[in-house]
Amino acid sequence: MITRFMTTVAALAVTAGTAAADYTLTVLHTNDFHARFEPISKYDSGCSAEDNTAGECFGGSARLVSAIAEARARSNNSILVDGGDQFQGTLFYTYYKGKLAAEMMNKMGYDAMTVGNHEFDDGPEVLRGFMDAVDFPVLMSNADVSGEPLLAGELAKSTVIERGGEKLGLIGLTPQDTDELASPGDKIVFTDPVGAVQGEVDKLTEMGVNKIIVLSHSGYGVDQKVAAGTTGVDIIVGGHTNTLLSNSNERAEGPYPTMVGSTAIVSAYAYGKFLGELNVTFDDDGNITEAKGEPIIMDAAVTEDEATVARIAEAAAPLDEIRNKVVAQTSEMIDGERGSCRAQECAMGNLIADAMLARVKDQGIQIALQNGGGIRASIDAGEVTMGEVLTVLPFQNTLSTFQVSGGTILEALENGVSQYEEAAGRFPQVAGMKYTFDPAKPAGERVSDVMVMEGDAFAPIDPAKTYGVVSNNYVRNGGDGYKMFRSAENAYDFGPDLADVTAEYLANMGAMAPVLDGRITKK
Repeated sequence: MITRFMTTVAALAVTAGTAAADYTLTVLHTNDFHARFEPISKYDSGCSAEDNTAGECFGGSARLVSAIAEARARSNNSILVDGGDQFQGTLFYTYYKGKLAAEMMNKMGYDAMTVGNHEFDDGPEVLRGFMDAVDFPVLMSNADVSGEPLLAGELAKSTVIERGGEKLGLIGLTPQDTDELASPGDKIVFTDPVGAVQGEVDKLTEMGVNKIIVLSHSGYGVDQKVAAGTTGVDIIVGGHTNTLLSNSNERAEGPYPTMVGSTAIVSAYAYGKFLGELNVTFDDDGNITEAKGEPIIMDAAVTEDEATVARIAEAAAPLDEIRNKVVAQTSEMIDGERGSCRAQECAMGNLIADAMLARVKDQGIQIALQNGGGIRASIDAGEVTMGEVLTVLPFQNTLSTFQVSGGTILEALENGVSQYEEAAGRFPQVAGMKYTFDPAKPAGERVSDVMVMEGDAFAPIDPAKTYGVVSNNYVRNGGDGYKMFRSAENAYDFGPDLADVTAEYLANMGAMAPVLDGRITKK
């Protein structure tokens, strides 16, 4: 049972007799940054310079530099840590891999981070290069890396740092299924997080360390299990599920901190949109007597550091080369117009849905669904550049895979055509299935003749059967009215960028010829 909030904000009575031995610490933290070095919009995608000037953007490295400096000035004793997934998400990572992340994290003065699954997206080699470039330890406790020469003896499970005259034990944690989520290779064995953390806690305790912080890229649910299943963990800095914990934000998934027994769990959403700030007090035995704080939103009220703005602009200049890179050929224009993709089967919708399905079909996924509103342009006949693909798919959405019943898919399709008259962005482009809709009928009763590809033939959808679905993270998390997907099983929202998936599919197709094959029929 999770104690949602310890009485009076995790405060326990501190007597005058022990006050002199109290130790206070400010834990500043980030997680799931995903290469968002430039400011982002309220939708977590790119934000124009004009919108940034108008005060409508969030995050970006330049704001974090300022916010971290201000937070340190408020505290007489602080650390800065990261919950993993600095890698992947924008062209900055595509171009620089981990180099720009290392530069910015060194500039901000991080004390440690854990390995996220995306740190393995380009194998152990890129992770090792990043580790060699940073001025702080990178940690991962729940894996045996002894068989991987690039990481053996280099990637520690835990570390001890001194701050304010006291020793702090830091332990790293990564998803146990990282081998399925990324590309760590076959020489690393990932293990149970609870046992791994307890093993490191025991070692640190034997060393006389009684203040222990886990940097966990394992998700809010696993963090709660680790807190409940271990002894000696004081703080867990979370990541992986992009969880916002807060005492004031209505979108928060729990309080900041969430207390499980005597362990304080914190998480600061993602993409540099917040800087977590937890203020804790320990007694002489290393027990938390008070834990309070709140993530600080990186909005226009946070002044951007001018030197960092200039450096990120300099780093962005070579990305134009990527934007101009020819990735494919098409023999005809691929229609991605708003009037097409929000009302009927469109060639761009078919292309994107087919690309998504092809990428994850070997994972047992049968159906792809892409919201028409996420398709923003057509592509002319001839050479196709990465810039064109990014214009079609500019939102930095990631591939999401999950499982739902056939009944839920029917509900989703009804949602998708429910605002047909308004040309709403929820209109569903699909692959691996086909359906008919009748806009003359009332919303909620428009869809019929839904068929799903089973082997080499279409079969009627079974409302009671469980199907594997791929979409984008926006739709999976309830965007465009797809709230029925929020409770999907086995959901993973942090796959590769949809634009990259589409570009790779186009490249593999050779001379692309757009198709309309009757997968969506309007009565």
